[in-house]
Amino acid sequence: MTDQTTSEPEDSLEDQPTPTATEESPVDDLENQSEIAADYLEELLDIADLDGDLDMDVEGDRASVSIVGGDLDQLIGRNGEVLEALQELTRLAVYRETGERSRLMLDIGGFRATKRSRLVRLAEQTVAEVRETGEPKALDPMTPFERKVVHDAVAAAGLRSESDGVEPRRHVIVLPA
Repeated sequence: MTDQTTSEPEDSLEDQPTPTATEESPVDDLENQSEIAADYLEELLDIADLDGDLDMDVEGDRASVSIVGGDLDQLIGRNGEVLEALQELTRLAVYRETGERSRLMLDIGGFRATKRSRLVRLAEQTVAEVRETGEPKALDPMTPFERKVVHDAVAAAGLRSESDGVEPRRHVIVLPA
C-alpha cells in the first residue's frame, strides 16, 4: 500500500506536462543545445589537436557556439564550406542527444560575424538602389545563412525580398515597396 502511495504522486507528476520543459524554458533548451554542441566540438578539437576556446550563447531563437583563438582557417575552409559541414555535424550531435532538430549557429574565428556585417552592408546598398530605380534587383547566389541575413536586413529596411532558383544557384531578389 505504501508503494502505491509513493508511486502515485510520481505517476501523476509524470502524467502532467512540466511547464519548464516546454512553455517556460525555450532559453533553457537552447542553452542545453549550446552545451551539447560545445562538448561535441571540444572533443573534435581534441581529436584534431587544434587549439580553440568555445563561447556559448543564445541569439534570438537559436543556440550559438563560437570557436575562437588559434589557427582555425582549416575549420572554416574555402568560402566557409568546412564551417557549414561542421555546423551540420554539430546539429546532428545535438539531435542525437535531444531528439529535436536544432537551428544551432556555429561560428569559427569570427568568419560568420564578418560575413554577416558584409551582407548587411550589401543589403543596405541594394535597398537604396531598388528605392532609387523602383526596379527589383537579383543578387548573386548565396548559402541559406547568407540569404537569411539579407532577407532580415531588407525587411528591417522596410522592403520585401524573396529567394529564387535552385541550390547551389539560389539567390535573393530585393523587390520595391
